[in-house]
Amino acid sequence: MRMLASLLAAASLAAIAFTAAEARDLRLASGAPPVHPAADPLYKSFAEFLPQETNGALSGILIGPEVVNIGQVKQALQSSLAEVGNLLPLFAAADLPNTVLTADLAFLATNPHAMGAAMTEYVVTCADCQAEFKKMGGVFMGAGSSDVYVLLTTKPVRSMADLKGLRLRSGGAPYARWAEAVGAAPAQVPVSDTFESLSQGVLDGTMASISDLVSYRLIDVAKYVIELPLGTYHTTSNFTVASAAWSSLTPDERKGFARAANKSSALFTQNWGYDRPDNVRKMAKDKGLELIPASQDMLDATDAFRKSDPETAVKIAESQLGVKDAAAKIAHFRELVDKWTKIVDEAGGDVGKITAKVQEEVWDKVDYSTYGL
Repeated sequence: MRMLASLLAAASLAAIAFTAAEARDLRLASGAPPVHPAADPLYKSFAEFLPQETNGALSGILIGPEVVNIGQVKQALQSSLAEVGNLLPLFAAADLPNTVLTADLAFLATNPHAMGAAMTEYVVTCADCQAEFKKMGGVFMGAGSSDVYVLLTTKPVRSMADLKGLRLRSGGAPYARWAEAVGAAPAQVPVSDTFESLSQGVLDGTMASISDLVSYRLIDVAKYVIELPLGTYHTTSNFTVASAAWSSLTPDERKGFARAANKSSALFTQNWGYDRPDNVRKMAKDKGLELIPASQDMLDATDAFRKSDPETAVKIAESQLGVKDAAAKIAHFRELVDKWTKIVDEAGGDVGKITAKVQEEVWDKVDYSTYGL
């Protein structure tokens, strides 16, 4: 009996050792500094969820931006320096035109959770998007969204008249088009140069997340927050998996990966789209910045732009990105935005309910024996 017990104990230890040996560490690159929501909560929570959702089969090792910054994620995935990365499709527009076309629809957004969910369902169910990710060597595993952008300015803007000639940093093509439509002067300035450009008077303001007041120290140079809704940054690929790494996983491991990624993406949008902006608004008030509600004429002009701009987005997708059937794809994305806006409203903004609904509507319908392969 003593010998049998010893054999059983040895077998048990061997099984544990075998399981530990079989566990797979994936190299994870958020591309972001520690203070950015892409690092925490997005990748920090994912590193916690991954072993939980895969029964210990997968775990992650976080790679900092000093090794892989946000502009290097694509190359890091292709070289296998990273196996999972926070790829921004706009940094790979030539590779991902069918995905990037959604960036020109920023002004459709009124609800960050809805935009993250719509973006996720759009890419997962878009055959051309899947094909271009595969050709690039990656697998799309979910998106997230910023808060609704506002104006951060050094001059008060209380009506349309105050927008005329205002020099504003533009973070992308739809923002430049909006600025021109309302009589402002858009400028393509790197976000990292915004502080200097505002402090030197080169710019009068920026169209951005209110969180930029803290992330880029604009709270020290901006004087006004104009609460005019200017759309979201939602064209993201939060967890892009290198094709070689993805193909080496079992279908069950891929399914667990998807559950972990979905949970983290929802936390990311909650933080970037809601919690962080709320905290920054309080900081801005305490710092003495004036928060100015948008005037009705500014709201009307922006709404008119929102309704007319998708036609421009179709032309750009076809002529500049080379997208086929752009009108149908953009119409489908708009339908998804409407669908998810309704779902998020019904969920009352509850992150758990939203996460569960995206899991049900998108990820539970995926065939993990073929997806991304």
